[in-house]
Amino acid sequence: MPAPISPAIPRFPFLDELAALRRDLHAHPELAFQETRTADIVARELERYGLEVHRGLAKTGVVGVLKAGNSPRMIGLRADMDALPLTELNEFPHHSKQPGKMHACGHDGHTAMLLGAARHLAENPDFDGTVAFIFQPAEEAEGGAAVMIEDGLFERFPVEAVFGLHNWPGIPVGQMAAMPGPIMAGTCGFEIEVRGHGCHAAMPQQGVDAIVTAAQLVQALQTVVSRNLHPCESAVVSVTQIHAGHAWNVIPESVLLRGTIRSFKAEVQDTVERAIERLCSGIAAANGAQISTNFDHRYPPTVNSAAEARLCQDVAREVFGTANLLPDELPSMGAEDFAYMLREKPGCYVWLGNGPGTGGCTLHNPHYDFNDALLPLGIAYWDALVRRVLARNPVSG
Repeated sequence: MPAPISPAIPRFPFLDELAALRRDLHAHPELAFQETRTADIVARELERYGLEVHRGLAKTGVVGVLKAGNSPRMIGLRADMDALPLTELNEFPHHSKQPGKMHACGHDGHTAMLLGAARHLAENPDFDGTVAFIFQPAEEAEGGAAVMIEDGLFERFPVEAVFGLHNWPGIPVGQMAAMPGPIMAGTCGFEIEVRGHGCHAAMPQQGVDAIVTAAQLVQALQTVVSRNLHPCESAVVSVTQIHAGHAWNVIPESVLLRGTIRSFKAEVQDTVERAIERLCSGIAAANGAQISTNFDHRYPPTVNSAAEARLCQDVAREVFGTANLLPDELPSMGAEDFAYMLREKPGCYVWLGNGPGTGGCTLHNPHYDFNDALLPLGIAYWDALVRRVLARNPVSG
């Protein structure tokens, strides 16, 4: 059970309205770079709160700017907006109305929490500096953060630091995980083609069996991490697709394997790739087959800078209480394109507990739903973070 939550969390009078907005977003999910309705709602709300609104970065990205006081300092707060290509199996009233599309990762809640923070800070601008509220498209495997940066995000909004937040099923509501250093892995897709010689299934001696060769390779890939890395290093190699054959009585000419590599360090990634290539070469020679490999480097590791991570830990203690800060839940082998922003600017990415992941309520599951009890917690965290970083200078007597 989480410890009692700190009284630092205020009562926000607009929570019912914000929850309704979050559920509307959940019911109308949009995929990467297609978040036009979502972006329209975000821009409308920010304008209603009195923020300066900028659109068009990475096609559907939105940035709201709120300035208070006279300080030239600026920080960025980021939320993602896109949904997943997944069919929702929930039956509550706000389930997805778009077949094959679903907010199964809580980006609807992230968007709502950041909108709530923008509204509260606009109504209570007791800070000194500028906040850029960054609503990013295409986090799910499409690298929307990188595209926003390429489109000039940090030239147009020269923040000194950038901060992100993700809900996390399995962590109780009212608890937060934050730590310096790598917190989420880099990800690399791989594609391996095994080419043999097709033949009749009754006459295997006339061919080179690509399926048997591929099966040996799948098994051998499980030794890449355990027998090539130092035991204290971390990596995951997973084969996620096998494609081969069309007939029951034909040994196919080729097999296609696909999967991912997850790691926290570039040198570990290199070691894993070299080990996979050696295995492919050896198994191909042993079976008389040919094997080719292709590595698709995607998101880099998400690495929190030390000073900003300590700052966010301090804010979490202030808002949720010391007992509710969980430095040991991290890291994760999941990947996050906020990593691109952290390569450009110092900053910190944290996890906010979404409650027990029961009944399939886990990330990327068709039964997932964001927990609206998090809305005030996320707003309070963003509010305290802004006031901590952009604190007004004390008045001298």
